[in-house]
Formats: sequence, C-alpha cells, structure tokens
Amino acid sequence: MEVNGQEITTIEGLERDGKLHPLQEAFLQCGAVQCGFCTPGMILSAKALLDENPNPSEEETRKAISGNLCRCTGYAKIVEAIKVASIRIDEVKR
Repeated sequence: MEVNGQEITTIEGLERDGKLHPLQEAFLQCGAVQCGFCTPGMILSAKALLDENPNPSEEETRKAISGNLCRCTGYAKIVEAIKVASIRIDEVKR
C-alpha cells in the first residue's frame, strides 16, 4: 500500500539492452559478490546513494549500505566496488 503509484526498481531492472549497470559490473570485478544473498540490496542501496551523491566518502558509503547485512565479504570489497562504480558513472557522464 505504501508504494502504490510509485516506481520500483529491482536488481533485474538495472541492466539496459542486455548490458549490466556499472554497479553490477564493479561488484563482479572487485569480488564484492560472494554468496549473493545480500548483493541485490547492496547494489540497489548503492545506486540510491550514487543517484543522490555521485562521489560519496567511504563513511557515507558505509552508512548508505548499513541496512544490508553481509556475512561473507567484510564490506571492504563492497565499498571498493561502489567507489569504482562511482568513477565509471562519472566518466560516462562526461
């Protein structure tokens, strides 16, 4: 009921024309995907962060993903992947 009339983006909705979103690519490249359980939530939280703040600090990144629990990576690779994606997204916008 709370999302009635709102747009909802799922992890599958990030790819365009068969191409992964830069966040999805960065997670794969940086080894931020382990068991995969938290990955959709991490990526969607990171996308929301980067949509509002294209160049977040590490502290801002960690705060943005704090609602998602990961038992595999220790978060370092996830934070790295988000940074890599932010750089790639910025390069594409130029």
